[in-house]
Amino acid sequence: MSDLTLTVMRLGFLAVLWLFVIVAVQVIRSDLFGTKVNPRSSRRAAGTPVQTAPGNGRAAQPTQTAPAQPRQRRGAPTQLVVVQGSLAGTTVALQGQTITLGRAHDSTIVLDDDYASSRHARIYPDQTGQWTVEDLGSTNGTYLDRQRLTVPTPLQPGMPIRIGRTVIELRK
Repeated sequence: MSDLTLTVMRLGFLAVLWLFVIVAVQVIRSDLFGTKVNPRSSRRAAGTPVQTAPGNGRAAQPTQTAPAQPRQRRGAPTQLVVVQGSLAGTTVALQGQTITLGRAHDSTIVLDDDYASSRHARIYPDQTGQWTVEDLGSTNGTYLDRQRLTVPTPLQPGMPIRIGRTVIELRK
């Protein structure tokens, strides 16, 4: 074997070895420090009516019509708060829309938790306006006050919902 071939093989082996070391360091770093979670801005509902400015004394007319939402009951929860986990302190306003929880990037609350599924659970208002939590077939389960959910269950304010290391509560 010529010296040139041997030198090229040594350099190739050295490059592959360094590539392996760099990837291993990145994996260890992400395990120690986690991934960066960007805060999400609140999304505007697609069916929200848009008002036009009143002109010449006439009343403003909406450019889109939205389905009538039931009025919020007095004493009903108004926000969903993450009380434990990597997103502790995060709040989401309850505006009558379904809130999805999981690791998927299109979830309302994106959980950076090894024990959460990509589509883990959802919280939604039922026909009576009561908020309900439903596990979406997750591997590790969704727990409501230390009991694993098997069916959609109504929520009471202050009851902890646990998904992996993340704990979420409804608050007024």
